[in-house]
Amino acid sequence: MFKKLMESYKPLIAIPVIITLLSVILLASNGLNEGIDLKGGSLAVLSLEKSISSNDLKVMIEDGLNATEVSVLSINNNKATVQIDSTADVEQLTNLMKGTATISSFSSVGPVLSEQSLTQVYWAVGFAFLFMSITVFIIFREIVPSIAVILAALSDILIALGGMSLFGIPLSLASVGAILMLIGYSVDTDILLTTRLLKGKEGTLTERTLDALKTGLTMSVAAIASMGALYLVTIFLIPQAVVLSNIAAVLIIGLAADIIATWLMNLGILKWYLEART
Repeated sequence: MFKKLMESYKPLIAIPVIITLLSVILLASNGLNEGIDLKGGSLAVLSLEKSISSNDLKVMIEDGLNATEVSVLSINNNKATVQIDSTADVEQLTNLMKGTATISSFSSVGPVLSEQSLTQVYWAVGFAFLFMSITVFIIFREIVPSIAVILAALSDILIALGGMSLFGIPLSLASVGAILMLIGYSVDTDILLTTRLLKGKEGTLTERTLDALKTGLTMSVAAIASMGALYLVTIFLIPQAVVLSNIAAVLIIGLAADIIATWLMNLGILKWYLEART
């Protein structure tokens, strides 16, 4: 079966390309929610003293603080995580919650600091991608294989961002950290594949590809499994750990995208290139 796929690899390149284009369209139409560390606001974890629905808690805080937008991110095990899209007064919130809940943790970010954070995010992602591209060109010294690696990494990032838009995962400093990790992971699997195909001497092209595939998929499945376990633990056992669940969700989407981008698009481009070169 694998040999048949290798023989008809060119149409498979279109699959990650189409998914990437759909992700770009989704981003353009739906956009990304920004976390409070990038747009400003407050995040509170409340220890509930009595049972209350998420809607009642939301209305209570909106009316009590005169806030325009309040989101109850989770209620589980007598813990509620609430996001307020404005700089809230912690003392006023404490007084408002008397008899209903106590504040376990509270953080607030002003608009000036959030604007600076957003600027730093753009620079961090831009420089990471630039230096990754330069490193890839230095390693392989061939245009087509290097571009294939860069395209695969770009596809990973765009699909991950599209997944964040689709599932409502906010863009925050934590999720940006996950995206930066994705850049590094994508390069790892793509360099593994490219090195085996370009510099490997033992076996046929198909045999070298299969060898790289086994190693790469083992890495990817192990990483997805570990991030899946982290996501489930944070959702069901530590619901207040929103940062960890967001990081895990972004990495799961990106790692799944990396499988498609590496073993369909990058592999297809490399095989096309090697066949044309011989």
